[in-house]
Amino acid sequence: MSAELLINVTPSESRVALIENGILQEIHIERHTKRGLVGNIYRGKVSRVLPGMQAAFVDIGLDKAAFLHASDIAIHNEVEEEVSPNHIEKRDIRELVRDGQNIVVQVVKDQIGTKGARLTTDITIPSRYLVFMPSVEHVGVSQRIEDEAERERLKALVQGFCSEDGGFILRTAAEGVKEQELTQDADFLKRLWQKIRSRMKNKAHILYEDLPLARRVLRDFVGTTLDRIRIDSKLSLQELQQFTKEYVPELHKLLEYYPGERPIFDLYDVENECQRSLERRVDLKSGGYLIIDQTEAMTTIDINTGAFVGHRNLEETIFNTNIEATQAIARQLRLRNLGGMILIDFIDMTVEDHKRRVMHSLEVATNNDRAKINIHGFTVLGLIEMTRKRTRESLEHVLCGECPVCKGRGSIKTVETVCFEIMREIVRVNRAYDADKFVVYASPAVADALLGEESHMLAELEVFVTKQIKVHTELLYNQDKFDVVMM
Repeated sequence: MSAELLINVTPSESRVALIENGILQEIHIERHTKRGLVGNIYRGKVSRVLPGMQAAFVDIGLDKAAFLHASDIAIHNEVEEEVSPNHIEKRDIRELVRDGQNIVVQVVKDQIGTKGARLTTDITIPSRYLVFMPSVEHVGVSQRIEDEAERERLKALVQGFCSEDGGFILRTAAEGVKEQELTQDADFLKRLWQKIRSRMKNKAHILYEDLPLARRVLRDFVGTTLDRIRIDSKLSLQELQQFTKEYVPELHKLLEYYPGERPIFDLYDVENECQRSLERRVDLKSGGYLIIDQTEAMTTIDINTGAFVGHRNLEETIFNTNIEATQAIARQLRLRNLGGMILIDFIDMTVEDHKRRVMHSLEVATNNDRAKINIHGFTVLGLIEMTRKRTRESLEHVLCGECPVCKGRGSIKTVETVCFEIMREIVRVNRAYDADKFVVYASPAVADALLGEESHMLAELEVFVTKQIKVHTELLYNQDKFDVVMM
């Protein structure tokens, strides 16, 4: 499988696209004025303790208070009293924090929709091979390193790096890495932690900020097979060359400057793919299609056969459509960065073997996803429940805002509905007030309907209220907005 990263940098934003076999699989976007907060470490202040929710709101300098649940308080780290926090057992939120307390926290989820950032006091600092965990004197190994002998080798090597300052988790990229490289990583993380500790003593507000997008992606892609990394900015190329030379040398030789006249994201139709990823409907090659809807609580995916009629029988047609859908779903989850709870409504299957094969196909298709995925199987209603770890906003939430017409509902009232509302309003106003005539101001579509297909009803209403009713078109009105004025 061929894979490459395309990095597009402008003064206002950075974008990184992962291309596999010529097809866009992931897109990461960071606006320079709205950088993501995940991984940042802050010296915050508890603004409110909520015993009923077993949580607290923490002020870390954002427009919305961040959220800290009792289950995410793994260490006691009141800044004024203790710089090097110690582990405690899980207790009531009122025993863990108090109003006005200064506390060191790390962002684990960005602000999403109306929800503030999610915090933890269990600090972790990643590098290319290791994750440093302050005040935890043990070694963990990524579950994706499956060879038991390799797991034991790595664990034995890193055990010597542990001290009272902290322990480590070996990332997937550490598989096969030599002791010298692991030592360099561990030393770097320890130095970084000492800098953070010194900022704690100086009572700084921001203790640590995660890397900018391009460098963060390169750090996280260590261990991933890439053919090349193309960047369309000379300045960014120089910065990444310096970064990779020091921290991820295995990626240094893959960096290339892209000088082409065509925008770099036009090479693999990335711009158009981004636009298509904002649509509800995803067409399948067979003629079937997916409908993807995001809500605040969950994402739902519905599969339909559409124009696909198959060649054998209905059950085979349904099965083949569902199998094809699993590949498309796995790609859309990564491309749209969908997270949280996901419900998939496959076309109903009566053959149990078909259900098992569809389930297996979905598991295999999502294996390459770097986000943690849990698939819980079919429910009694025939839906598949799954979760995908969400730390940052979905692509839609990054690129789109609330529709000013429908206010996020995704639909507006029909012309017919608005016409009936206008007529009811005229009757209501006529009973409450004494008017000589009425003037209706409405959108062009509604005004046309009142003067056209609904004109007979308007005439009957004039007879009923014994008043003249005039209709005026208001070009600036949305379809469901109108005014009834007494004259």
